[in-house]
Amino acid sequence: MKLASNIDKFGTVGLFLTALFSPCCFPLFAFGASALGLGSFELFGGWTMWIFQTMAVISTVGLFISYRKHKNIAPTIIAVVSTGLIIYAYNLYSSDNWTTLLYFGMFGLLLATGLNYFINKKSMTCKTCTTYNGKTVELQSTLTCPNCGHKKNEIMPTDACVYFYECEQCKAQLKPLQGDCCVFCSYGTVKCPPIQAGENCC
Repeated sequence: MKLASNIDKFGTVGLFLTALFSPCCFPLFAFGASALGLGSFELFGGWTMWIFQTMAVISTVGLFISYRKHKNIAPTIIAVVSTGLIIYAYNLYSSDNWTTLLYFGMFGLLLATGLNYFINKKSMTCKTCTTYNGKTVELQSTLTCPNCGHKKNEIMPTDACVYFYECEQCKAQLKPLQGDCCVFCSYGTVKCPPIQAGENCC
């Protein structure tokens, strides 16, 4: 699995592990720590606060990277607010109930990571998608004839480029525009598989 697509999970898991191994700072997790035989053991000592905040930021960065790829804004908004609560609680909040804000931030990041995972997983259930050189690509593209405006859904091949295409309505012979490798890159709603995969065209 690629690191870039799992940064948010790494940060969130790290966040909860930091809390679990710091039962004095996070009483809610003291029972879990005791069950593991850790008692009041502080794994990170005086670094707990900084590691905890760093993991929150890492999780948020991972969700932002995911947003740039999949355009799902809700998990990123939840993560930003949650991380803001954590940083605010550690650095600015003066009340004795500061741990409450930490818990809200922690479980907010857990919610954001889980929501992001399920949204992305759902979006990957594509009937016209396939794997091309290790990357998921969309095979269906809607071609629009530049002469008559006729539209037609076509399935792109993965082993060849379609250089010529005849419009079924006006019978015009389409060929790629200058700089494009195939008719799908010029007239389609989705570019050909090699371009989607970030490679040179066939």
